[in-house]
Amino acid sequence: MNKFGFLKILNSPFVRPRVKVYVGKIAIGTPYFFPRRTVKNPDKPGYLKFVPKWFGFDFVGLGYKTKWSNTDYRFEWCPIWSFVFWKWQIAITFLGPKGEVGSNDSYWESWLYYENDTKGTKKERIAQCKKDNPKRSTIYKQGQEVYTVDYYDIILKKKYR
Repeated sequence: MNKFGFLKILNSPFVRPRVKVYVGKIAIGTPYFFPRRTVKNPDKPGYLKFVPKWFGFDFVGLGYKTKWSNTDYRFEWCPIWSFVFWKWQIAITFLGPKGEVGSNDSYWESWLYYENDTKGTKKERIAQCKKDNPKRSTIYKQGQEVYTVDYYDIILKKKYR
């Protein structure tokens, strides 16, 4: 995975990601563990062990996997840039737009499909996304359909909706 490849979203039909900044004691994983590094294990020659990172940068790219096919993307984690100094951390996380539950997943999965599996102009590529990779969710209450959310109305710039 390219750690900075997600920045291409800035020049795409998708709205800009929200930026969440955290400043405080080390609390944000990169992505699963707190910032750490490997060192030689003096107790077991030839083995490594993990120790907390006291100073340094971590650049974590967009986390995803494919499930049933090469175009069936599954969101795992948002891109994170982290700087650690002693026991303090500054972490910048790139999130999908605020909105409905699941918009983070829909945002990044749709962008991955757009970026990797479509061709043509921006409008043609978005039309292909909507057709081949729909992102809709129906909300039910007591067995009755209340409303349907089309995430493309949330995650795309107005010009491309």
